[in-house]
Amino acid sequence: MKLIVGLGNPGKFYIDSRHNIGFSVVKDIAKPHKISLKREKGELSQSAKIKISNQNVILAAPFTFMNLSGIAVAGLFKKYKIGLDDLLVVCDDLDLEFGRLKLRPFGSSGGHHGIKSIIDSIGSSEFARLRIGIGRPTKNTDAADYVLSPFNKEEKEELKEIIEKVVECCQMWVT
Repeated sequence: MKLIVGLGNPGKFYIDSRHNIGFSVVKDIAKPHKISLKREKGELSQSAKIKISNQNVILAAPFTFMNLSGIAVAGLFKKYKIGLDDLLVVCDDLDLEFGRLKLRPFGSSGGHHGIKSIIDSIGSSEFARLRIGIGRPTKNTDAADYVLSPFNKEEKEELKEIIEKVVECCQMWVT
């Protein structure tokens, strides 16, 4: 069984923010399966079970805020007895230009608090992560404000195609 976790922050205030691109990806993976992510009793995430190329896959979006994502992931990890090789975390990345993707089989948090929380909670950095570039803010914009802001008009026009590529990448990772 594989687990794909899209990182973000819960609540309507954050729904279209740059930081929530991971949530958008897992929801888009679920769409063709005509299934939506739902909260199961005792879980700190919304999740859904699907099949990709005859592989069982759990899609998840933690209800914890970004910096506490590890608590939710550790719970799913334990419940479904997921191995490190079967975990893919999808998140935003300030250090990548907008729309650029970076898939790594393991590594450090790279300064991403959600990834750091997962590493701390499961006790390992030996899991795959797919980072989606959101670009850097201008000099006068605080990084925290930037990641919590919505995409601008031009970015929104490109976002659908970018998310389609990320969904494809996730499907290839599963197979």
